[in-house]
This record gives sequence, structure tokens and C-alpha cells, in this order.
Amino acid sequence: MSFKAPFSYILLFRTSFLLLPTSHLFATATNALRNDTDQIALITFKDKMVIDSFGALRSWNNSIHFCQWPGISCSTRHERVTALDLSGQGLVGTMPPFIGNLTFLTFLQLINLQDNRLQGTIPQDLFRLEFVKLTNNSLEGDIPANLSHCSELRALDLKRNALTGRIPAEISSLTKLAELNLSLNYLTGEIPPLGNLSALTRIFASYTSLQGSIPCSFSRMSRLTLIAIGANKLSGKIPSSLFNLSSLATFSIAANQFEGILPPDIGITLPNLFQFGVAGNKFSGPIPSSFSNVSGLVLLDFPDNFSGQVPSSLGNLKSLQWLNIGGNHFGNGGANDLDFIDALVNCTSLERLGMYNQFAGVLPNSFVNLTGLIELDLGDNQISGSISAGVGNLISLYTLRMSRNRLTGSIPTSIGKLRKIQKLLLDGNQLTGRIPATLGNITQLAELHLANNSLEGDIPSTLGDYQYLQLLDLSQNNLNGSIPAKFIGLSSLSMYLGLSRSSLTGSLPFQVGNLKNLGRLDVLMNKLFGKLPATFGDCSSLEYLYLQDNFFHGTIPSSLVALKGLQDLDLSNNNFSGTVPEYLASFQFLRRLNISINDLAGEVPTKGVFRNASAVSLFGNIKLCTEIDELQLPKCASKNPAKHQKSLAFTILIPIIGTLGLLHLVYVLVFYRRKKAKSISPSSSSREDQYNKVSYKDLFRATDGFTSANLIGSCSFGRVFKGKIPHHDKTVAIKVFDLHERGASKSFAVECEALKNIRHRNLHKIITCCSSMDFERKEFKALVFEFMPNGSLEKWLHPKADEEIQPRSLNLIQRLKIAINVASAMNYLHHECHVPIIHRDLKPSNVLLDVDMIAHVGDFGLAKLLLKTKEFPPNQNSSARIKGSIGYTAPEYGIGKKASIHGDAYSYGILLLELFTGKTPTDEVFKDGWNLHDFARTALPERVMEIVDPLLLSQEISPKDGSDNTKKSSQKRENIQECIILVLNIGVACSRISPGERMKMDDITRVLHLIRDKILGAQHQD
Repeated sequence: MSFKAPFSYILLFRTSFLLLPTSHLFATATNALRNDTDQIALITFKDKMVIDSFGALRSWNNSIHFCQWPGISCSTRHERVTALDLSGQGLVGTMPPFIGNLTFLTFLQLINLQDNRLQGTIPQDLFRLEFVKLTNNSLEGDIPANLSHCSELRALDLKRNALTGRIPAEISSLTKLAELNLSLNYLTGEIPPLGNLSALTRIFASYTSLQGSIPCSFSRMSRLTLIAIGANKLSGKIPSSLFNLSSLATFSIAANQFEGILPPDIGITLPNLFQFGVAGNKFSGPIPSSFSNVSGLVLLDFPDNFSGQVPSSLGNLKSLQWLNIGGNHFGNGGANDLDFIDALVNCTSLERLGMYNQFAGVLPNSFVNLTGLIELDLGDNQISGSISAGVGNLISLYTLRMSRNRLTGSIPTSIGKLRKIQKLLLDGNQLTGRIPATLGNITQLAELHLANNSLEGDIPSTLGDYQYLQLLDLSQNNLNGSIPAKFIGLSSLSMYLGLSRSSLTGSLPFQVGNLKNLGRLDVLMNKLFGKLPATFGDCSSLEYLYLQDNFFHGTIPSSLVALKGLQDLDLSNNNFSGTVPEYLASFQFLRRLNISINDLAGEVPTKGVFRNASAVSLFGNIKLCTEIDELQLPKCASKNPAKHQKSLAFTILIPIIGTLGLLHLVYVLVFYRRKKAKSISPSSSSREDQYNKVSYKDLFRATDGFTSANLIGSCSFGRVFKGKIPHHDKTVAIKVFDLHERGASKSFAVECEALKNIRHRNLHKIITCCSSMDFERKEFKALVFEFMPNGSLEKWLHPKADEEIQPRSLNLIQRLKIAINVASAMNYLHHECHVPIIHRDLKPSNVLLDVDMIAHVGDFGLAKLLLKTKEFPPNQNSSARIKGSIGYTAPEYGIGKKASIHGDAYSYGILLLELFTGKTPTDEVFKDGWNLHDFARTALPERVMEIVDPLLLSQEISPKDGSDNTKKSSQKRENIQECIILVLNIGVACSRISPGERMKMDDITRVLHLIRDKILGAQHQD
């Protein structure tokens, strides 16, 4: 089409030759040829697009003049293209090099191709350009230095691409440039001197990899109103002259390595500040009280290293909408930590307040006067006292988070007045009393977290009135009564319904079938009974179903065949009878099945999940049989009559032999009973007497004689079995010490001493102990712990081929929560115990996961108490054996340094790096001084996605994203990348060589909570 056009113009010239003057004819011909070249350029652009999602280029043809094509603007006089604006049209293709190489589009002043998926490089040599907007594409290569030839350029927007290299210093010659946006690229090097950009008002360069400091020349840009250079590797002190740039309105430098103290007069020298964000740096000192002079200040974001008291003068900021002071060192743990809240009441525009900071004391009643708040985060502090009834005044709230404090008393009924609340988080406190029925008045609620309290009584039926509730967690309380039918039938629930670990009774109402959108249901560890309702088959979205440790009976209903998406099903420790349903073998996504400790009978299916013996738990069903040896069940009876009679004979003889053996054991136990009591060490028993000890016989029976079928792992100085002991109706883990191994007896004593007075939700809870004699009069020592159904973190990160449970992969949120759980446990040991404890053997195999994938730190056999006592003097000259495990041990231990909390921080850092990279510190790639710390440090941040555990990426980033949701997928990938960069930076900071440079566990815990909340917030928006 474009090659035929010149012939039509020749014909035009011939027919018009006698009618027009020669000069007019020449001008017409010239314009026609120029117009034709513009059309050729545009058609070439169209040909480079492989996808035109919204048909923007569909009418780019000869049927109409190209100046009328969508996205094209032309000059009136010459009919030349002056603007190419195709933003947000879903175009996929390559940026044609002709745009920069040909002079066809010499009149072009605007290129706006943002929000597409264009590849290639940035156009060059378009000298008339005034606006270049290429945001949110996939452009690669360097920023061309010859953009400096575009002397008319006023806006250069290259945000969210894949550009590399340095920021060219030649840009400083663009004296008319008013806006420069280079954020979310892969740029390196330093920020060049840009002082000549006298017209520049806004500069964006966040989320790149820029290094160095802020050039002093910034202060010469007198019109500058916005600086946004967060999430880089910038360091040093902020040039003092920059704080004299009175035009500055937005100053955002978060997530860098800047240091120093903010000038005390900052609120006077920067009177026009609108937003001020410096989180994630190394600033220190107090918040300058002069901020109170900036009357137009809307946002203040101060997380990380500030200290002192929060100035009450912040109450003068009438325009303040967002105040985040979380994650600092404010307060002193005293009763007056929160007095500044009285002054904040004057901030009548305040909408968001973040205070996760380990503040102590009672929350002032004045907080109920912050009636303009839409988000209030008081979580992760040490706030005590009760929740004021005046909380009902905060009627504008959308989010109220008071999780993980020390709040007591009941939940006030007035909280039901908060009709706009969408997220209510009160979990992890010490709240008592009943769940107020008025909670049902909050009709907009999407998430309700009340877990880990001491709430009691019935579940109010009014909780069944919710229409938008997606997540409800009432787990680990003292609730009783039956489950209301209306409540269990909340059809809006899609994320999670948690009712575990209470004392709920009755049967599951048939209305459970209304949970058609629910992904996970937990009712484990209650007192529920009856048959499972057939309507369970209507819960078609269920992926995780946990009904274990109840009293359900009857057959496993055939209606469950409809739950094709199940990944984890646990029906263990109930009274189910009948056969194992054959349809379970057809569930292609089922990766874990636990139907142990029931009364099931018959032959076990041989296909599907049953082929993987490590994924199926069937023990405690003595009537089951199988042809699969790995399932460790009796062989099914042969159909041959002779063989059947032989099998029957064995069936009769085995109980007789077993009875005789049992009588013999009883005789031995009675005979040696007195001697057994005398043989126990007085020093040991004094440390162990707080537990209701069990006997060797109890543990022998609980583990079927310590058989390999009940062996679940090994640990330092022994092996671990699972079993059920008398008077304890739950499965337990029994750690049996190998007393032939040197140091085992000492390890037993150390662990008893360390565990006897510590209690934390993320520590492996000890139930009892045993220090006795076995049947052969040999010394026997064991500790009994809570059973962790999901095993160790080691098995999830590095499963062995013969025990792999598919999919043994942890998603991003699970890994973050595990990291937080472990950090919380270590922070408790270091800073909150009556006697600080050093673990000294922190590694993935000593991190255990319960049924909810909550992490618990265990194995205190190498622990050291920092306080010496007469009863238990710690040995400072310990042998190398008890200093930890290779790869996780702090390097200073190797040169004889004493154990310290810094050593645990090092181990935690290595564990954190391993959790997100999937690499062990002893991987074969680490040699010649190269280690996991260096592996992560040198990849940050440019190559971070190259070192992330591939299983994590496969969980989070789907390869099936279509063209219509690529923007969303790209945003998700960037959120994930940002999160992982922050986490790995913590791991690197913890595993530094110098002990004094490592992060402390309380700081780690706060930062990880911030990262988790950030990624959860992004997912919620998606």
C-alpha cells in the first residue's frame, strides 16, 4: 500500500500541471511526499505490533487520512504528525528503530506510549520532542545520551521498564526539563550532577539500584518541589544545603542507607513540606519538634531508627493525614510512653496512624477522640489494660489492628458501632469474656481476627449476618457450645475459617455446604461429633480441610468426591469407620492425606496419593490392609483358602504371644520398681520435677516399642518418635536421648533447665519428661513435646527423594510468617525471658511447623543461660561439639569467643537467606571462602530474582498469565521482588562477620512485620 502511493501523486501532478503555477505545484508535490513518508513511518509502527488488544490500530489504513487515525495528531498547516498518543492500548510489540533513525516525523512533539508492553530501545534524535512518556513497558538498554539534543524536552517519563546502565550526565543540558521519572528500572551508578536543570520541579528515581550520595548540586534547582529516590543503595548524609530548598514539598528517600540526624530546624527551613518519608535508613536521634511549624504537612513516615519521645508538638499539624512512627526506639517501656496521643487529638485531619513500636503502658482514653481515623495500627506493642468502651466513637475506621499486645478484659460491645470496619484484628492478646453479639452489626467486615486469646462462651449467631466476610479466625480460645447453623453457612467466606483448638461441641450443621467459595476450613482439636454432613460436597473450592482430633463417626461421606481441588485432608484421630474411599485416589491435587487413628477397615487404594507413602498417614487403623509395602500395613488376606487358613492361625496366635510378652514386661517392671527410683540422679530430678513425668513403659507403649514406623526424625544426641501417652489424648513427639553419645546426659540437663520456665507461642512446647530405667535396667532419658504435624523446616526446604510430600513448597507469605515466628521466638529468648537464653543451634531442622504452618523453635540441647547459678553453671570453655552446626555457627565461635545473642543473630541470618534462596550454607557451590552471605549480598538488588528459590517463584508467579492481565502480573512480580530484596537485606545484615554490626532480634521482628503487612496489603488490593 505504501509503495503505490507515490504513483498516485505522479498522476495528480500530470492532471494538475496546466491548472497550477509551477511554484505551487512544487510545494504541493513536496508536502504530498512528506505526508506519504509520515504515513510509511506509522504503518511501519503498526507492523511491529504483534498484539493490538483494543483494536486501536485497526483503522490505520487507506480508508481515511492518517491524521484522522486514532492516537495521531497533526499540524493544521503541513498535515505532519505532531503527536503519537497510544497510551494504555494493550499494544505488544517492538519499538521500531525508525522513529529515531528517520527524519520523517520531524514535527513530532509528543510520544505517549505508556502502559503497553513494548520492547526494544528508547527512540533517539527526535529533536522537536517536548514530552516523552514511555512508562510501564519493557524497554531495555541504556538511556541514550543524545536525548540531550532534544532541547525542547519538558517531560521524560521512563518509569517501570527494564532500562540499564547509568543516568547519562548529558541530561543536565536539558534546561527546559521540568519532570524526570526513571523509577522502577535497573539503573546503576551514581546520580550525576543535575544542578543545571534550573526548570526541574520533580525528580523520580525510586526502586532502581543507584549508589553514592545525593549530589550537592540538587540545592541549585530552586524550583524543585519533589524528590523521590527511595529503595536504592544511596548512602551518606543528606547535604545540609538541601534542607534550605524552601520550594521542596515532597521528600521521599525511604529504604536507602542514609544516616545522620535530621536538623532541628527542618520545619523552619522547609516550610512548604507536604510529604516527608525517610523510613528504612540509618537515621538516629529524635524527631525534630520544628515539624510542628509546617502547617501544610500531610504525611510523616518515620519507621526504623529514631529514638527518644514522640514530640507532643506534632499535635499542631492540623493538616496531617498520615503518621507512621512504627519500628523505632521511641519510649522507654514505661507507663508514659503513649502520652503523646493526647496531643494528636488536635490533628483533626489525621486518617492513618501506625504505632507498632513496642510501646508499653495503658492506651490513653483520648485515642477514642481520633474520630477521623480510617486506619489505626497499634499492633506488635506491649500495650496493656483493657480496650476502652469509647472505641465505638471511631466510626470512620476501615482498619483497626491491635494484634499481639497484652490487652486484657473483654471486647467492648461498643465496637459494634464501627459500621465501616473492613478489617478487625484483635488476635494475640489476653482478652477474656464472651464474643460480643454486637460484632454482627459491622456489616462491611471482610476480615475478623480473634485467635490466640482466652475468649469463652458460645459463638454468637449474629456473626452469621455478615455479607462480605472473607476471613474469620476464632482459633485457640476457650469457646464452647455448638456451631451456629447460620454462622457456618456464611457463603461470603473465601479465604479462611478457623475454629480450631477450642471446646466446641455438637455436630457440623448441614449448612456447611454453603461455604462454596472457602479455601480452608479448620475445626481441629474440638469436641465435635456426629456424622459429616453430605453437603460437604458443595464446598467445591476447598483446598485445605482439617477435621482431626474430634469425635466424628460414620463413614467418610461419598459426597467428598466433589472436592476435586483438595490439597490437604486431615481426618485423623476421630471414629470414622468403613473403607477408605476409592475416589481419594483420583484427587490429582491431593498432596497430603491423614486418616490415621480411626476405625477404618478393608483394602487401601493403590493409586494417586497412596503411591507416595510419605504423603499418606494410615496408622492406628488396625483393620486396614494393603499391597503397598511402603505403607507399613498388614498384607491383605490371600484369596487362596489354604493361605487364608494359615493367615487365620497367625491372627489367633499373635495376640496370645503378645499377651505373654506383656505379662513378662509387667513382671520385670514390678521387680525393679524400687531400684529404678533410687537410680535417678537427684540433680536431674530437681530440674525435672515441675513436669508430670511418665514412665519408660508409658513411652514404650506410646511408640509401639520405639518402632521405625513411629520414628519421625533425629536430632542432636538422639532420635524423635511420635506416639500417644496415657492421659494425654493428642499425638506427641518423644525425644529419646542416646546416652552412649558423649554429652547426651548434659544436653538433657541443659534442655530441662532451658525449658522449665519459658513459654512462648513460637517455642516447641514441652509436655513432660522421663528419667528412668528401661526394661534392661539401662539408664533412659526422654523429653515429650507437642507433635508438629508438618515436620521441620529442613524437610520443606530440602525434602529427600524418599520422603517428599508434593508439593513441598512454601509460598511467599508462608516463608515470611515462618521468618517472623522464628524471630519472635528468638527475641523472646534474648530479651523477654527472666534469664536470657542463647539457643546456639538455630537451623531449619530445629524449626518445626505445626498443622497451621506456624513455626516453633526447638532443640535446646546446646542452649546457654547467660546468668550463672550454683545449680547450673554454664561452661564458657565448651567444646566445639556444642557450639552449633556447620554453616550456621557464628564465625567468632571458631576462635573461642563466648556465646552471645549476636551468635544467634548470625544463625538466624543464614536461616533467613536459606529460607528464601533455597541454598544451604554447606552447598557444594560454596567453597574457597565463598559463602551464602556473599551469594546473597552480591546479588542484591539487581540480580535478586536470579538467586530466589525457584519453588517460591513458581508458587507466586504463574506462567499462565494472559495478555489481558500482564499489567497486574508485572505489578505482582515487582511487589514480590521488592519484598524479597528487603528480606534478603535483613539476612545479609544479620550474617555479617562483625558481631556488633548484626541486627537485633527485636528490630528484625518489627521490620519483618512491616514487610508482611506490605505484601498482604498488595495482595488484598489485587
